[in-house]
Amino acid sequence: MSNQLPQISAEQLKMLSEENAGVAILDVRTAAEFEAVHIPGSYNVPLDLIPEHAHDVARKLAKRIVLVCQSGNRASQAQQCMLDVEIDGAQVLTGGIAAYEKSGGKVVRGSNRWAMDRQVRMAAGSLVLAGFLAGKFVNPKLGYLPAAIGAGLTYSAASNSCAMAAALAKMPWNKPKVRPGNNPLGQTPNAGQLLNLS
Repeated sequence: MSNQLPQISAEQLKMLSEENAGVAILDVRTAAEFEAVHIPGSYNVPLDLIPEHAHDVARKLAKRIVLVCQSGNRASQAQQCMLDVEIDGAQVLTGGIAAYEKSGGKVVRGSNRWAMDRQVRMAAGSLVLAGFLAGKFVNPKLGYLPAAIGAGLTYSAASNSCAMAAALAKMPWNKPKVRPGNNPLGQTPNAGQLLNLS
């Protein structure tokens, strides 16, 4: 992805938030990550819902949109999804929510859940270690598991996507409490109000 796509620094977003400058903050992390920590007033629409609902989100928010995730990677993917459907007003928060909090920006803390990148590191590291030990003590062919994980991580970096994160996002501990309604965005928690798309 080009580095020339619109971005905003944590300090700039903090200043805009303090000035109440009409910025819509769209958090594209999982609902569980959002429940753990988020910027006050932000909306949560997980990355996997963005391609299908980009126009609805842009129409409903209809103002300057800042995309937020843990580090900036998923927000960049969401920005590209929006650009693919000719929505070009979204900016990515550089450094993600971690940079925002470090800059002194206010956040709301809820249940203590691991961020997706930390879950991916734990899963990948555990699989590499298990594969190494299984290859050494059970069957040498099991030693190929670490190589497969390494190849997957290399592809993930090259393609700016992560199949392991997508799989982990479907795990029960990463699922939000389901709210009634037909629209998946209407079931997505947010810091202020639900996106009531109908």
